[in-house]
Amino acid sequence: MDSVSQLVLGAAVAISTLGRRTALWKAALWGGIAGTLPDLDALINHGDAILNMVLHRSESHSLFYLTALSVPLAWAVSRLHGEPHLLTRWWLALWLALITHPLLDWMTVYGTQLLLPFTNFPYAVGSVFIIDPLYTVPLLVGVLAALLLRRSRGLAWARTGLGVSTVYLAWSVVAQHQAVNQIMASPPEPHLQPHQLLVTPAPFNTLLWRALAVTPTHYYEGYTSLMDGGRPVRWTQHPRGADLYTQHQASPLVDRVARFSHGFFKMSEAGGEVFITDLRMGNEPTYTFHFNLGPAAQIAAGRHITTQQWQRPDLATALPWLWERMWGRDVTLPSASRPVQ
Repeated sequence: MDSVSQLVLGAAVAISTLGRRTALWKAALWGGIAGTLPDLDALINHGDAILNMVLHRSESHSLFYLTALSVPLAWAVSRLHGEPHLLTRWWLALWLALITHPLLDWMTVYGTQLLLPFTNFPYAVGSVFIIDPLYTVPLLVGVLAALLLRRSRGLAWARTGLGVSTVYLAWSVVAQHQAVNQIMASPPEPHLQPHQLLVTPAPFNTLLWRALAVTPTHYYEGYTSLMDGGRPVRWTQHPRGADLYTQHQASPLVDRVARFSHGFFKMSEAGGEVFITDLRMGNEPTYTFHFNLGPAAQIAAGRHITTQQWQRPDLATALPWLWERMWGRDVTLPSASRPVQ
């Protein structure tokens, strides 16, 4: 999730846990810091754009390592504020602020390596978008109220905001399940298997859902809104670059993207250079993680440093479409092509 969400989540968790045992501003400050700490790994440059992607949300988001970090952090904070008698409570508050960060990230589609060092599998529920005001605003209001109001009333606001945001996360899972049912009622191909389908929310909401279905040679993109009233999904078909993948699948970087994306990727070629794209984040034809692997010969020799090429949508057309489509209105995405259903 975005940094603001993580900061106010950490602050709300710490306030709710410490309660009236210490000043609420102390709890908010250190909870916000603990809630932000795991994302500092984004500042590390691993020397390659693909490595930067797959190594984000790794050790710094491990429940094991964050639990180990919580002990010295709580010891330092309790002594900094002259509250050694609250060491156990500070530990509980900061531990919860630390581990709720990766647990919230787990709800997005990116992939969070929660169980390092035991496995580097990138876990992802994919039921919330990386920025969702309906999740963040209750937390933000609760934390601000806790800092501005008297202690008892402020504490109640913080706990209420945390409760509302948690219920919203639960709702997102229910909404995702409903969206999957609607999508499977009109799949792009018969006998589509669950591992071939990815369903994630469109930006900023949990009413409109993007569906991505993959086969060895093609992928299909479609949208369904919970307000559609049973209308069939309109799919578009696109090539995955199967021949390019066969040619370059031995490349460690290609293999990393294939595994990290759980198979939801495509390959393409332009201007003598080969590209690989994570299809989970973005929509056709603009994707966040679109990588230039370089010329084929350099890929084979392992000499090319991968670069990320951002593909940004036209917000002037995308945002009005998003608003209309979210409410179940049958409007076509401006970039859609090759309809198949």
